[in-house]
Amino acid sequence: MGDFLAEHWLDILSTVLGLIYIILEYRASIALWFVGIIMPAIDTYLYYSHGLYADFGMAIYYTLAGIYGWVMWRWGNALRGSAREEKAEKPITHFPARRIVPATVGFLVAWGAIWYVLVRWTNSTVPITDSFINALSFVALWALAQKYLEQWVIWILIDAISAVLYAYKGIPFKASLYALYVVIAVLGYMKWKRMMSNQT
Repeated sequence: MGDFLAEHWLDILSTVLGLIYIILEYRASIALWFVGIIMPAIDTYLYYSHGLYADFGMAIYYTLAGIYGWVMWRWGNALRGSAREEKAEKPITHFPARRIVPATVGFLVAWGAIWYVLVRWTNSTVPITDSFINALSFVALWALAQKYLEQWVIWILIDAISAVLYAYKGIPFKASLYALYVVIAVLGYMKWKRMMSNQT
């Protein structure tokens, strides 16, 4: 038991932080961004040591995106020049139709670029899947920072695939966490939908 914990302690710590993160996201709490800075900093080592190089790079991006997300949630209205609501947190809205095509193109370009890097310069054994979930995560994290309701739908897909990938790569606690994320993402979508209705 001691050897198991010694081998997986970082996986366990990151998983606990991940649970805190998803609970805060479910509640639409701005505090999620603080956890969203600490957790990926830990994940950089965890993923690199297991050969998940795209996830390693994504963890660095998540750390920076945590700062961006906090700024957008805290001062998004003021940055857009909304004087009336500049002190209020950003409201939950729908993913605008005009942004679907640019987001899709961005995802496809990122997927291809990450896949190429993994195949060309790493020994990744899962380049297609690893690059897919990471490219889609760029879109999902941006949508979360914008506080779009549909970000939950994107995360459901990412989390389901990630759970399988992490189990395959021998990171059991993270795999279990992402399986739980799928369930919480479904509940989160319903909660955010209710919260959005209450805004109006």
